[in-house]
Amino acid sequence: MLVDSHCHLDAGEFDPDRAAVIARARQAGVCQQVVPAVTAAGWPKLRDACNQAPGLFPAYGLHPLFLADHAPAHLKALRTWIERERPCAIGECGLDFFVEGLDPDAQQRYFTGQLELAREFDLPVIVHARRAVEAVIAAIRAIGGLRGVVHSYAGSPEQATQLYRHGFLLGLGGPVTYERAQRLHRLVRDMPLDRLLLETDAPDQPDAGIRGQRNEPARLATIADHIAGLRGISVDALAKATSTNARTLFGLPAAAA
Repeated sequence: MLVDSHCHLDAGEFDPDRAAVIARARQAGVCQQVVPAVTAAGWPKLRDACNQAPGLFPAYGLHPLFLADHAPAHLKALRTWIERERPCAIGECGLDFFVEGLDPDAQQRYFTGQLELAREFDLPVIVHARRAVEAVIAAIRAIGGLRGVVHSYAGSPEQATQLYRHGFLLGLGGPVTYERAQRLHRLVRDMPLDRLLLETDAPDQPDAGIRGQRNEPARLATIADHIAGLRGISVDALAKATSTNARTLFGLPAAAA
């Protein structure tokens, strides 16, 4: 039984068939999903999507790619949502230095504000770090007392070791299934198993078997097969370890069969 630690089930791409997507995930052995937010305006829809079926757990936050949709008042609103909704995490938050035109100072303010809330409420953070792993590590170190996951990790093994020391896990998904992703393959083989989370990032980041198509959480089984093969362990052993990691980090209940 697998846990998808990062799936945008509330995304518009799933509006026509969300119930079927959830059912396919369940049939594929994906029994629990963490659903992170991207904007304050989307929090109510995300909450409704997670109420649609058991095993769906919301996280609320402000994604750096949607900087134009954020306002300083949203950090205050996030506090209210945390107090009222008791999410499993804060996120998706972080830094993105890949996309041009995103003010790095504004990104840093929103990221720092969310890290401070995570420390105050003792919640894990779901972090986006594209071309920004060093800056993310610096922010985590500056706040202190945090835990969480850097999702879709693409940094170095040395940066990964720093993140482990600060209480963070790494989320890996579709990109690891591509033949050319040799650096990711080496990372997956060598990293501590207790620091690994599986994710789809659906509807984005499809695995090699559905290149160019809409991704969905049922594809987590394919990712698990690939990573188990890279590590030379059984899929059952990988599923057990990564699901335990996810439940421990996010405080999820044991999954129903």
